[in-house]
Amino acid sequence: QVQLVESGGGLVQAGGSLRLSCAASTRTFNTYAMGWFRQAPGREREFVAAISWTGGSTDYADSVKGRFTISRDNARNTVFLQMNSLKLGDTAIYYCAASAGGYSSSYYGLYDYWGQGTQVTVSS
Repeated sequence: QVQLVESGGGLVQAGGSLRLSCAASTRTFNTYAMGWFRQAPGREREFVAAISWTGGSTDYADSVKGRFTISRDNARNTVFLQMNSLKLGDTAIYYCAASAGGYSSSYYGLYDYWGQGTQVTVSS
Protein backbone atom coordinates (compact mmCIF):
# COMPACT_ATOMS: atom_id res chain seq x y z
CA GLN A 1 0.00 0.00 0.00
CA VAL A 2 1.30 3.42 -0.97
CA GLN A 3 0.12 6.56 0.76
CA LEU A 4 0.31 9.84 -1.10
CA VAL A 5 0.04 13.20 0.62
CA GLU A 6 -0.31 16.37 -1.41
CA SER A 7 0.58 19.84 -0.18
CA GLY A 8 1.13 23.33 -1.54
CA GLY A 9 -2.36 24.21 -2.65
CA GLY A 10 -3.97 27.53 -1.82
CA LEU A 11 -5.44 30.75 -3.11
CA VAL A 12 -3.54 32.67 -5.77
CA GLN A 13 -4.33 35.47 -8.15
CA ALA A 14 -4.53 34.88 -11.86
CA GLY A 15 -1.07 35.03 -13.36
CA GLY A 16 0.54 33.80 -10.17
CA SER A 17 2.35 30.59 -9.36
CA LEU A 18 2.05 27.66 -6.99
CA ARG A 19 4.16 24.59 -6.43
CA LEU A 20 2.42 21.40 -5.42
CA SER A 21 4.24 18.56 -3.71
CA CYS A 22 3.26 14.94 -3.24
CA ALA A 23 5.11 12.78 -0.75
CA ALA A 24 4.92 9.01 -1.12
CA SER A 25 5.26 6.48 1.68
CA THR A 26 7.08 3.76 -0.18
CA ARG A 27 10.70 2.67 -0.45
CA THR A 28 10.09 1.72 -4.06
CA PHE A 29 8.97 5.19 -5.14
CA ASN A 30 11.51 5.14 -7.95
CA THR A 31 9.62 2.29 -9.64
CA TYR A 32 6.34 4.19 -9.93
CA ALA A 33 5.22 6.57 -12.61
CA MET A 34 3.52 9.58 -11.05
CA GLY A 35 0.71 11.72 -12.27
CA TRP A 36 -1.30 14.80 -11.38
CA PHE A 37 -5.00 15.01 -12.08
CA ARG A 38 -7.53 17.67 -11.16
CA GLN A 39 -11.26 17.94 -10.67
CA ALA A 40 -13.27 21.14 -10.75
CA PRO A 41 -16.77 21.41 -9.28
CA GLY A 42 -19.30 19.77 -11.56
CA ARG A 43 -16.64 18.36 -13.86
CA GLU A 44 -14.98 15.01 -14.29
CA ARG A 45 -11.46 14.35 -13.10
CA GLU A 46 -8.98 15.27 -15.81
CA PHE A 47 -5.35 14.55 -16.51
CA VAL A 48 -2.84 17.32 -15.88
CA ALA A 49 0.68 15.87 -16.09
CA ALA A 50 2.65 12.66 -15.65
CA ILE A 51 6.25 11.59 -15.27
CA SER A 52 7.87 8.20 -15.77
CA TRP A 53 9.67 6.30 -13.03
CA THR A 54 13.05 7.60 -14.16
CA GLY A 55 11.85 11.13 -14.74
CA GLY A 56 13.03 10.88 -18.31
CA SER A 57 9.58 11.07 -19.85
CA THR A 58 6.85 13.59 -19.13
CA ASP A 59 3.40 14.20 -20.53
CA TYR A 60 1.08 17.18 -20.21
CA ALA A 61 -2.50 18.08 -20.97
CA ASP A 62 -2.71 20.61 -23.78
CA SER A 63 -4.36 23.08 -21.43
CA VAL A 64 -1.27 23.30 -19.20
CA LYS A 65 1.60 22.85 -21.64
CA GLY A 66 4.13 25.63 -21.33
CA ARG A 67 2.75 26.69 -17.94
CA PHE A 68 3.08 23.62 -15.70
CA THR A 69 6.14 21.48 -15.06
CA ILE A 70 6.17 18.08 -13.40
CA SER A 71 9.34 16.79 -11.76
CA ARG A 72 10.38 14.24 -9.19
CA ASP A 73 13.02 13.69 -6.57
CA ASN A 74 13.39 9.96 -6.05
CA ALA A 75 15.75 10.47 -3.12
CA ARG A 76 12.95 12.31 -1.29
CA ASN A 77 10.07 10.16 -2.57
CA THR A 78 8.41 13.31 -3.82
CA VAL A 79 6.84 14.54 -7.04
CA PHE A 80 6.24 18.19 -7.78
CA LEU A 81 3.98 20.24 -9.99
CA GLN A 82 5.19 23.77 -10.66
CA MET A 83 2.26 25.84 -11.89
CA ASN A 84 2.93 29.21 -13.49
CA SER A 85 0.70 31.74 -15.23
CA LEU A 86 -2.31 30.35 -13.43
CA LYS A 87 -5.73 30.96 -14.90
CA LEU A 88 -9.21 30.97 -13.42
CA GLY A 89 -9.84 27.68 -15.21
CA ASP A 90 -7.07 26.01 -13.23
CA THR A 91 -9.20 26.16 -10.10
CA ALA A 92 -9.75 22.58 -8.93
CA ILE A 93 -8.77 19.96 -6.43
CA TYR A 94 -5.43 18.53 -7.54
CA TYR A 95 -4.71 14.86 -6.97
CA CYS A 96 -1.44 13.02 -7.03
CA ALA A 97 -1.43 9.43 -8.28
CA ALA A 98 1.06 6.57 -8.55
CA SER A 99 1.22 3.89 -11.22
CA ALA A 100 3.08 0.64 -10.65
CA GLY A 101 3.45 0.33 -14.41
CA GLY A 102 6.28 2.83 -14.34
CA TYR A 103 5.40 4.61 -17.59
CA SER A 104 3.73 7.99 -17.63
CA SER A 105 0.14 7.92 -18.79
CA SER A 106 -2.80 10.27 -19.07
CA TYR A 107 -5.27 7.47 -18.37
CA TYR A 108 -6.50 7.55 -14.78
CA GLY A 109 -7.32 3.84 -14.84
CA LEU A 110 -3.64 2.94 -14.91
CA TYR A 111 -2.97 4.57 -11.57
CA ASP A 112 -3.04 2.35 -8.51
CA TYR A 113 -2.86 4.83 -5.66
CA TRP A 114 -4.33 8.27 -5.11
CA GLY A 115 -3.85 11.06 -2.63
CA GLN A 116 -6.62 12.98 -0.90
CA GLY A 117 -6.12 16.07 -3.01
CA THR A 118 -5.20 19.69 -2.42
CA GLN A 119 -7.35 22.66 -3.33
CA VAL A 120 -6.06 25.23 -5.79
CA THR A 121 -8.15 28.36 -6.20
CA VAL A 122 -7.25 31.03 -8.73
CA SER A 123 -8.93 34.39 -8.26
CA SER A 124 -9.27 37.33 -10.63
